[in-house]
Amino acid sequence: MRAVILHAPRDLRIEDIPDAGQPGTDEVRVTVANGGICGSDLHYYHHGGFGVVRLRQPMALGHEVSGVVSAIGRDVVGLSPGDRVAVNPSRPCGHCPFCRRDQSSQCSDMRFNGSAMRFPHEQGLFRAEVIVPAPQAVRLHPDTDLALAAMSEPFAVCLNAVAKAGSLLGQRVLVAGCGPIGCLTIVAAAHAGASEIIATDIAGEPLRIASRVGAGETIDLTRDAAALDRYRDGKGRIDVVFECSGPAPALRTACELVRPGGQVITVGLGPDIPLPLGLVVTKEIRISGSFRFDREFATAADLISRGRVDLRPLLTGIFPAQDAVRAFEMASDKTRAMKVQLQF
Repeated sequence: MRAVILHAPRDLRIEDIPDAGQPGTDEVRVTVANGGICGSDLHYYHHGGFGVVRLRQPMALGHEVSGVVSAIGRDVVGLSPGDRVAVNPSRPCGHCPFCRRDQSSQCSDMRFNGSAMRFPHEQGLFRAEVIVPAPQAVRLHPDTDLALAAMSEPFAVCLNAVAKAGSLLGQRVLVAGCGPIGCLTIVAAAHAGASEIIATDIAGEPLRIASRVGAGETIDLTRDAAALDRYRDGKGRIDVVFECSGPAPALRTACELVRPGGQVITVGLGPDIPLPLGLVVTKEIRISGSFRFDREFATAADLISRGRVDLRPLLTGIFPAQDAVRAFEMASDKTRAMKVQLQF
C-alpha cells in the first residue's frame, strides 16, 4: 500500500509498504480517505524536526485523517465495516500521574501519530490503511464529508483553547494570528457564543478566510496597526485574547488590549519570550496556556459530522497522495494556503 514517508529534510517519498493486515481483537482497520498537512508536518518536511526533536529514522507523516472502517476486531462494539470515522492520533497512557489527574494532554508516556519524540518513532497516518485501537476511531454520520472530518484534530485543539476561557457568551474576543489554528479558534469562539470577534494578522489572505468563518472585524497589522488603538482605551476593552501566533510583540499587544481581569489564552507555539509582567500584575490579567486536546476530539468530530460548524472555507486544496511533494510545497506558502490535504 502507499505511504508518504519522510527520510530527511525535503526528502519526502511516496512508497509501497506492507499492507496493514488484520486488526487485533480491540482494533479497527481504517482505509484512509483524507489527511490534512499540519504545521508540525511542515517542520519535519523543511527542517527534519523542531526544537530538540529530530527525525532519526524514516517516518510516515500525518496525524489529521479521516476514513472508512474496513475491518474490526472480534471484541469491537459500536463500529462496523463501512462506517465513516475520524481518527484520533493522540493516545495517552491512561495511568501516569497526569492521566490520573485528568490531564491527559500532559501524559508522560504519550503516543502521538507522526511524532519523532519517541524512538522508534510513532509512525504517522499518511498511509492507505492504518490499524488503530477502536476508541481512536470516532464514528461519523454516514453522509459526512471526509475532507471536513479530517479537520477534527486541529479543531479539537481550538475547542480546548476556547474551553480554557470559560463562558464566552456576550464576550468581545480577539484572535491574534489567523493561520489554520487561529481561524478554527474563531469558529470555536463563535460556536461558544462570543458576541464580537476581532481577528488580526500580517497577511491579507488569512484575514479573508477569518471573515468567512466568523470574524466580524479583521485587521491587517502591516497596513493599519493603529486600528487596535481604540481597544487599548480605558485600560483595554477586550474580554479574551486568543494568541495564536507566538512572537513576543503579540503577547505584549494582547496584554495591552485585554481589559483588567480579562484573559489571554496562549495557543501559538514560539520561542521563549519576555512576559510583560507590569501589565499582567497591575491589570490582574489571567494567562493560560492551551496544549492539544482530550475529550474535545469526539466533540469536534460530532460538530463537523452534524454540520453544526462549517469548516469548508479553510480547505485550500486536495491533492492525490502521489502528489504529496507538490501538496507540501503548496501548504508551505502561507500567503495562499490555509489547509491542504492529501487524498488516498
